Amino acid sequence: MKKHEEITISMVRDCHLGEVLPYVLEFRRQLFPLLDPSIVPKDLVNFEQNYLQSSTGAFLQARTHKDELIGVIGMMPYDYRFPHLTIDQSTTVEVARLFVDPGYRRTGIASRLFQELVRTAEQKNIKRLYLHTHPFLKGAYEYWLKHNFKLLRYCSEANYETLHMELMISADK
Repeated sequence: MKKHEEITISMVRDCHLGEVLPYVLEFRRQLFPLLDPSIVPKDLVNFEQNYLQSSTGAFLQARTHKDELIGVIGMMPYDYRFPHLTIDQSTTVEVARLFVDPGYRRTGIASRLFQELVRTAEQKNIKRLYLHTHPFLKGAYEYWLKHNFKLLRYCSEANYETLHMELMISADK
């Protein structure tokens, strides 16, 4: 990354889907090589419904001044699919799909994406951000701790060691 390269953070719109979905699927393929790449996760199959049309969803992108896609992050309504977690009915979204191109890592892009996601969540009156990550994703757990997420539970989910985390936020800031 050039020292003063201009990076823009914006909402993904329908017109970006042809680029954003393959970008996300390629990152997923690289990070989870043991998963069958022909099976698309439900959140991505229903991308527009989960991220673009939902009143509590959003998907953000980072782009260079040349309009090159270099990072993404999303939030979607939490579906309470982990019954062993004690997450109450406060307005909760699941943070998902934070990916930043390797050449732009450690430059603050992920933090800018996340900060904009928090602002968006506050505007939508979201009370809790939930996410899960995995120990094999280098630096992910530490990153989320740095951003004030708290560990809810460490367990095994679908043959992956999984860290379930949450961040309570307030729209009253």
